[in-house]
Amino acid sequence: MLRSLYSGISGLRSHQTMLDVTGNNIANVNTTGFKASATQFQDTLSQLTKGAGGAQAEAGGTNPAQIGLGVQVAGISTNFAQGSAQATGRATDMMISGDGFFVTGKGGERLYTRAGAFELDANGHLVSPDGAILQGWMAVNGQIPVGGAVADITLSPNTLSPAVPTGSATVGGNLPSDAAPGTRLVRDIEIYDGVGRKSTLSLTFEKTAGGWDIQDAAGTAVGTAAFDPQGQRTSAPSITAGGIPVDVSALTGYAGMTTVAFGSQDGRAAGTLESFSMSPDGTLMGSFSNGAQAVVGRVALATFTNPGGLEKAGSSSYRGTANSGAVEVGTAGTAGMGTLSGGSLEMSNVDLSQEFTNLIVAQRGFQANARIITTSDEVLQELTNLKR
Repeated sequence: MLRSLYSGISGLRSHQTMLDVTGNNIANVNTTGFKASATQFQDTLSQLTKGAGGAQAEAGGTNPAQIGLGVQVAGISTNFAQGSAQATGRATDMMISGDGFFVTGKGGERLYTRAGAFELDANGHLVSPDGAILQGWMAVNGQIPVGGAVADITLSPNTLSPAVPTGSATVGGNLPSDAAPGTRLVRDIEIYDGVGRKSTLSLTFEKTAGGWDIQDAAGTAVGTAAFDPQGQRTSAPSITAGGIPVDVSALTGYAGMTTVAFGSQDGRAAGTLESFSMSPDGTLMGSFSNGAQAVVGRVALATFTNPGGLEKAGSSSYRGTANSGAVEVGTAGTAGMGTLSGGSLEMSNVDLSQEFTNLIVAQRGFQANARIITTSDEVLQELTNLKR
């Protein structure tokens, strides 16, 4: 049979593969984090019809004569160029700017993805649409144990911010210097013990001839507030009431104004997680019902020496192979990992203009190779017609 017949068949197969790859790219034009692929061709073995001849004293050398035996697909490469950003406003959506990958776990297998469309499941895990759980490090006493093994990221509404006992309080404002002796002003603030139990700290300010006496809720004198003729405090900057140090250094003694009030206290009750936000290094900062803000975890990222060696595992995920190199797990913002942004997703990097051009090239290549087969068939027909 004619060699051209089989060359045409190999061309049909190869260009069909190119059509398949191009069609898949176009189908995933709106797939979050999708990376386009490209088909690479190479020729197959060539048949040597005449070997090369070396140069002689009185004759030049001759080149080899070879006939190619067709084309084959050398490989299908993945383009890991950055896709465009799409703002979503959802706290659980994340986008990597750089070369890193999110680390996920599903069914005991470690997978890697660029698609950051995560949601919270019933257990508080951040999961991808197919149920793979985002991996990272959970905070322990507000500290991230970076360097340890990664684990499931859990942002359950039942995550607690511990109670903090009140250690100090502040009082500020103005005590009127023109108040009549015996005038009493009572000011209260809620404080907390070690288990978050609430109680009231009360101070009574009583005008005297020399200034103001300060008493606690039991009527015990705990200090004074004295002022110079310019209304500036001359007494001690702090007192202790109910075992709580109270800063009174911001008090003033001008006439005609009564604005004295507790400013703040540093205790709080226990609280539950209400929301979270993410910083560029992947740190998840939780906001709790008691007003506290604390680090609750950090998202892990991974890089590979050769990302092109990764194997597609479906659901926009990849798995490592022998040629991808060993995985390196770290935090966003470190070398090679890229940075993270919340409320955004990475769009597909498919270039439709390029893909439709490839579609035309593949179609014409397929047609040309089909023409090789029909032409070879016509030649064979002529041969069979030599004997009539």
